[in-house]
Amino acid sequence: MSTPLLAPRNYGPVNWLGLWTLYVKEVQRFLKVVTQTVLAPMVTTLLFFAVFALALGGAVRQIAGMPFVDFLAPGLIMMATTQNAFANTSSSIMISKVQGNIVDVLMPPISPGELLVAYALAGVTRGLLVALAVAAAIFPFAPIHVHHWFAALYFVFAGSLILSLTGLVAGLWSQKFDHMAAVTNFVVTPLAFLSGTFYSVQALPPFWYAAAHGNPFFFMIDGFRYGLTGHTDGDVLLGGVALGAVAVALWFGCYALLKRGYRLRP
Repeated sequence: MSTPLLAPRNYGPVNWLGLWTLYVKEVQRFLKVVTQTVLAPMVTTLLFFAVFALALGGAVRQIAGMPFVDFLAPGLIMMATTQNAFANTSSSIMISKVQGNIVDVLMPPISPGELLVAYALAGVTRGLLVALAVAAAIFPFAPIHVHHWFAALYFVFAGSLILSLTGLVAGLWSQKFDHMAAVTNFVVTPLAFLSGTFYSVQALPPFWYAAAHGNPFFFMIDGFRYGLTGHTDGDVLLGGVALGAVAVALWFGCYALLKRGYRLRP
């Protein structure tokens, strides 16, 4: 008697199993090298904190009526968070393309939307883990007391999501590691450093003050700093709306690129 053939599995409108499997695979990918992906950013950020705190007066110097270290800590946490959310998705897509195993992701019955959710949330997960690690490392030197929980959680999540989606776009666009390095060194890093992380934009000349408000990193850091300290250099509501709009635009842009198979298929 012959063995009956297995019927094709019906996944329904959403392939939850495939989505979850890809998400877990992406999380395990960076957890396998946690020293590089979580602990190294923590140490680097702590060095930034030590250098700037010692060079610029530490607890003696005041910004907006608070010690400089209290002003500095939220910006450094957010900067590390966003940079690592970007690195997670961009490196995953780029390495898969270079090694030729991107086909292992494209062949299973996973829709572009499911691919997008899995990759984006994996990047957010890494960003949030880095945020927790950096906050724990900085806490003994600049005790963190949350002023507004919703604002803190919203801005750290929105910042991670935006940079995770940006990393996805960069990974799709890049055809070699030089392209990825160009995006990181000439776009992400300058915007992160010129965002008010180490200084108050209120002290900038009018032109540069206005330019800072065109930098999405400014809204991420300013909103997160408000969530932790209650201090803001800009309009928190405007920043929250702007980041939400950017996230939605990037989400639909990434979906369109994945649906086309942009630079994923020959």
